[in-house]
Amino acid sequence: MIYKVISKTEFNRFLDALVGNNTAFGPCRVESNIQGEAIYQFRPVTSAAEIALEYSVTASSAKHFFLPFREELSRFMFHGEEWEQLVACEADPIVLIGLRACDIAALNILDDVLLNGNFPSPYYLARRKNTFVIGIDHLPLVDCFCKSMNHHTVPTGFNLFCSDIGEEYYLSINSSKAFSFLKEFESREPGTRENRLLMERRNLIKKSFQTEIEVSGLPDILDIEFDSPVWEKWGAKCLNCGSCAMVCPTCYCYSVTESFACNQQGSSRQKTLYSCNLVDFAQVAGGHNFRPKNGDRLKYRYYHQHRGFAENANQQICVGCNRCGRTCLAGINPKDVINDLRMEKESCTTGDSSSPTSR
Repeated sequence: MIYKVISKTEFNRFLDALVGNNTAFGPCRVESNIQGEAIYQFRPVTSAAEIALEYSVTASSAKHFFLPFREELSRFMFHGEEWEQLVACEADPIVLIGLRACDIAALNILDDVLLNGNFPSPYYLARRKNTFVIGIDHLPLVDCFCKSMNHHTVPTGFNLFCSDIGEEYYLSINSSKAFSFLKEFESREPGTRENRLLMERRNLIKKSFQTEIEVSGLPDILDIEFDSPVWEKWGAKCLNCGSCAMVCPTCYCYSVTESFACNQQGSSRQKTLYSCNLVDFAQVAGGHNFRPKNGDRLKYRYYHQHRGFAENANQQICVGCNRCGRTCLAGINPKDVINDLRMEKESCTTGDSSSPTSR
């Protein structure tokens, strides 16, 4: 890792040059909610002036640049009794600007699953290797709990990360490509003053978290509370819409469908992002559904998020961004569900009959 300090004016010049010569996406204000608060999304940008570097959070994560909602895995062409298959694992280079630490941490988690597992995805690899990632720190929202998940800072997964130290950015350069790009712009080595400002900035971010969730021992609690009435309580509220999985930066469940051309001369195999909260997610041939109840499906998602599966080394994959809690139409959020599970576990341990589901 190489560290530099650059003025914000010079950094904007750097961004102008970068986005002017590459396909680039950055956070832009697209709408306002009913409270008048800005809604941000990653949109194509052609100049630094279009990028809202001071944005709060994007409504949807950057996951969809790497895992699009729908993508073609292969295409088949039929020629009489012969056939051929086309598989294209290609991606155009893009620049992705303004990712928060927790969103970069989410990409690192997806890397563990989709690149470092037994069956790496060539489609994900093509997009990941052809994306230049620029991160930037920020003060947390009221309901963020990234610090509880230890993802309020991130050491890897980016090409360039910017920390705001007033009139300048403290740059963490994590690739030769980023170093080469910055050579053309005025920057300098950080000194004692800049290092002190960086520590003050990091301490400010750490102290600014207003939402904390106790996640120590959570995987064990999930196992103990596998049949807890907490799942029935929150499952009764769930609308099975799948919105939580769509905005989540680490949910990667999907389905695969085959579609045939009307002339029967070809077919396509497509992968579509899915959600374990949807009614038919665990339905198999013959119509049997392994998780027919709302509570079972909600529990499955929390197990994947906070206990993990073998393909991601049983690590928790939630990064604490709370996009799922904000987007849930039924008002279900991780803090309330996890707190109920802890209270249920403690009431069983102490013999207190007053569980969260009876209050």
